[in-house]
Amino acid sequence: MTQPVRVGIVGLGTVGSGVVRLLMESADHITRHAGRPIVVERAVCRDPARDRGLRLPADRVSTDIRDVSRDPSITVAALLVGGLEPARSMMIDLLEHGKDVVTANKALLAEHGPELFELARKKGRSIAFEAAVAGGIPIVAAIAECLAANRIESIRGILNGTSNFILSTMEEEGADYADVLKLAQAKGFAEADPAMDVDGTDATQKLAILAHLAFGVWVPWGDIPRTGIEGVDSDLMAYAGELGYRIRLVAVASRSGGKLAMRLAPALVKVGTPLAETRGAYNAVSLVGDAVGRMFFHGLGAGQMPTASAVVADIIDTVVGRAAITFRTTGVLDTDGPAARMGGMDTLEKHFLRVCVNDLPGVLSRITGILGEHGISIASVIQHDPSGASGAAVPLVIMTHACSTAAVERAVAHIDASDVVSGKTVCLSVLDE
Repeated sequence: MTQPVRVGIVGLGTVGSGVVRLLMESADHITRHAGRPIVVERAVCRDPARDRGLRLPADRVSTDIRDVSRDPSITVAALLVGGLEPARSMMIDLLEHGKDVVTANKALLAEHGPELFELARKKGRSIAFEAAVAGGIPIVAAIAECLAANRIESIRGILNGTSNFILSTMEEEGADYADVLKLAQAKGFAEADPAMDVDGTDATQKLAILAHLAFGVWVPWGDIPRTGIEGVDSDLMAYAGELGYRIRLVAVASRSGGKLAMRLAPALVKVGTPLAETRGAYNAVSLVGDAVGRMFFHGLGAGQMPTASAVVADIIDTVVGRAAITFRTTGVLDTDGPAARMGGMDTLEKHFLRVCVNDLPGVLSRITGILGEHGISIASVIQHDPSGASGAAVPLVIMTHACSTAAVERAVAHIDASDVVSGKTVCLSVLDE
């Protein structure tokens, strides 16, 4: 009989418990794909006594990472704890003791990826991380393996299910941000502290990992321009709808002129396009390859079993040797190539502006005049009849033709300094495909 592969599970939270359940309940199916049985030899967690409904013998669960890293029978470890520490130290310990590692920790890879990848290659080990980017969507394998013949030109993605649930629910129900955030927390889509989801941290970390894979350049995630969804209100949603668009939190990375431009921000996406139709807690990634053209990936980006599915697939790939082959070149830094130079996001795009102006004669011409001074032409304007007293602040919504992002930023600064404007102008990019 073929000898089984013995794995260690580090972390028995939501994802870790799902991985153990999948390995046990789908053992026959997994054995057919791996060519040999995969068994959970040991598990490490903070509270071994907690009942997780798993069929793990008590003497196989402990609190000590060394029970996995020092066990010579274990060849693969799934590191399924979050945060930076002790996750980083655990990863190093596992690699130093000859384990191949599978992980779902995007924060760890976004912060320490180059260091950990270098250590793994030095030790002749592999790190597989499909579950770290978009849950059950196989985007890492797609870029690293299936699209290896392509030079990736651009990536656009909805990479955070919590923020997408909030935005799509606001749109569908005409509800305010604060109310929908409470609903997301009640449904378990958002944590009690949702900051990393709604301020864009989570999605930006995933974007940094995708850029590492696609462009061979390491950009610290904190250097990527980032705007969260806290400033999106129901009025913005309504205006976007009038113009034939929806608002989504979109991660963008594109390579042009020897430079890489990246950002994470709310954007208008045209109704009927794949990103616009991505609703609820789903993720989506659209990418363009020079040979294959545009491709689109869609699926659940979080949750116990979608993420566990990606982790177990990585375990199987590690067991059969695919992960080791792919890892030799996955994310290798192209330090001499043009993609290693980070550039600004000065692209030609349409823009959506909401300017809060004083309801006085001549105000519209003042605003359009400023835009004209900066070489920005206007595609459409929405100004509803004011409901307040004469002279009160009212919203003026402007859609521009394609123009320089840098020019729009200068124009918005000029507008906000004007004495006819009350409050800060909202400026969102517009994506038509």
